Amino acid sequence: MNPYEQRRTFKYILLAFAVLIAGGSLLYTNYLVRNIAHSERTRAQVWAISMQQLVRSDDDENLQFILKVRDSLSVPAIVVDEKGDIKFSRGLDTAKTFIPSVIGGKDQSFPKYDPAYFQSELEFMKSQHRPIRIATFNKNYWLVYYKDSQLLTQLRIFPYVQLTVIAIFLLIAYYGFSSSRKSEQNQVWVGLAKETAHQLGTPISSLMAWIELMREKFDAENDPLIAEMQNDVRRLEIVADRFSKIGSKPVLEPHRVYDVVKDFVDYFKIRTSKLISFEVHGSRNLKAGLNIPLFDWVIENLLKNAVNAIDGPGSIRVDISGSRKKKQVYIDVTDTGKGIPRLKFETVFRPGYTTRKRGWGLGLSLTKRMVVNYHNGSIFVKDSELGKGTTFRIVLKSLTDEAKPNFKPATQRLEEQA
Repeated sequence: MNPYEQRRTFKYILLAFAVLIAGGSLLYTNYLVRNIAHSERTRAQVWAISMQQLVRSDDDENLQFILKVRDSLSVPAIVVDEKGDIKFSRGLDTAKTFIPSVIGGKDQSFPKYDPAYFQSELEFMKSQHRPIRIATFNKNYWLVYYKDSQLLTQLRIFPYVQLTVIAIFLLIAYYGFSSSRKSEQNQVWVGLAKETAHQLGTPISSLMAWIELMREKFDAENDPLIAEMQNDVRRLEIVADRFSKIGSKPVLEPHRVYDVVKDFVDYFKIRTSKLISFEVHGSRNLKAGLNIPLFDWVIENLLKNAVNAIDGPGSIRVDISGSRKKKQVYIDVTDTGKGIPRLKFETVFRPGYTTRKRGWGLGLSLTKRMVVNYHNGSIFVKDSELGKGTTFRIVLKSLTDEAKPNFKPATQRLEEQA
């Protein structure tokens, strides 16, 4: 199991624990809610009995006790008769209600109340709980409707509010730590790249001097072996120069994308196996802001990745297209290699991920950094099928400026960089 699969497994374990904690919190809260709801139902029933006794009793000695029981209820309630007329209410908004009472069968008159408010409250109570029926006179009855107390209502929503706050806090914390970690990784990445370029500079300069000395000492100005050694040293200079540009803001200049890509593909294919064919197709007039040394590196990494994916004969095709509406340029690099599983489409761009035994897993990661950070574009796996091949797509911002007239071929550019 590679480090990214281990990290993903660890994330799933943490997510499972979080779900268990959230589920446990909700279950326990629901348990408390059921108990409190049962307790409120019991109190509402006791209150209904006290109302029944208040209506039917003429015993003045028990009247005060019954009134105290009635007034002890903290649950909002409405009492209606069999016709649906409101006879009594408790725990509602006092600014919109009045408190009628029936003592000894005699109604007392009070100011009018807000019918719409009462009707709204009554409908809500009906939706929450079934009514409690109490008998009155002459086989008539009243219905007691009630709703959850404010405490119970708050307790019902409390776990969701709590989980929401915790989730927001965790997201903010994760974003903060992730940003900090990425910043540290970027600093390490840039520092390592620049230090590598710096360390390579001295031995490369020394090797160039030794080559010139060999030519003079052995009179080997046209010796092919020394020429090849010089080409390899120049190649090292190009690599060191590329690493030195990482971390610095590159200068982007308008270039025709087709010319840049086609020229580098031509340079690259003669240094690759003859079993692999290369093709470049698409519009020749699309332009984008490019830093040629870094963009050559991007194309080189994609082509090398495609070559490594092909086992035996195969082909690599580069298609260049664009969208006038979106003002974008698309560069599709398609190979006939072994393909990438769909679950790995994002993973292949992470540092350290590789399917090769001797690979470091930095090529595509570095490619994405150069496209996103330095060319303000994007790169992703457009399509892939196991055993048939893969297509990588680069998206760049299209420019309307004319391409630079002094465009130079890849061989000359690489020599000048050296």
